[in-house]
Parts: sequence; structure tokens; C-alpha cells
Amino acid sequence: MYNILVCDDDKEIVNAIEIYLTKEGYNILKANNGKEALEVLEKNTVHLIILDIMMPKMDGIEALSEIRKDKSLPVIILSAKSEDEDKIKGLNLGADDYVTKPFNPLELIARVNSCIRRYTKFRFSCRRKF
Repeated sequence: MYNILVCDDDKEIVNAIEIYLTKEGYNILKANNGKEALEVLEKNTVHLIILDIMMPKMDGIEALSEIRKDKSLPVIILSAKSEDEDKIKGLNLGADDYVTKPFNPLELIARVNSCIRRYTKFRFSCRRKF
């Protein structure tokens, strides 16, 4: 079972994502800001992060920068910031995908499945080669 960390200060969004992803067989970990997300990452094995940008204490961009210092797991930004500049910034800082709010939950699930599939296939195929 894969662990997905959902980090958003909107608890309704987190709970909705949890419902959809749990039905897909994922285990959900939750955080309400970037600081909490980093704490969850230190204490748990996480296979993918869904990360909001605009949050209190530590925003998603700062959290993503910290995560990328030593982790290569997939990150999907889920944000109300929909300008091209925001998307480009997020992707250039290391996000694997960028989904804007409001979002279609089924599309988000498809993107999660895609990232997990790529991450696990690439990770295991690299182990065999080296």
C-alpha cells in the first residue's frame, strides 16, 4: 500500500481527497501546512505528496524547496494559483505535476496513479541496472 501525504490548509479538501484516494487503495497522511508536511515526512514513509501552495506557517513553495533538498518522491501541486507563472515556478522548483482548483477528483486520482506508476517503475528498474 502506498502512502500519500495530502497537505492543504482547507480540511474539507483534504477530507474529500482522502475519501477518493482511500477507495483507490492508498493510505492517506495529512498535514495542514508546510511545516507539518516536513514533520510527517520525517516520521513516515511517503510515496507521493499532494501539496497546496497558499498555506499558513510555511507555504507549499518553501516546503517543496525543503523537500527537494534530499527527497525525490513525486509531488503534485494542487493550488488555486492558476497563472502560468505560478505553474512554471512550481514545476521548475521540482513539482512533478500541477493541478488547479477547482479540480476534478477523478483527474487528480488519474494523476496520482500516473505518478506512482512512473515512480515505482523507474525506481525498481534503476535498482536492477545498478
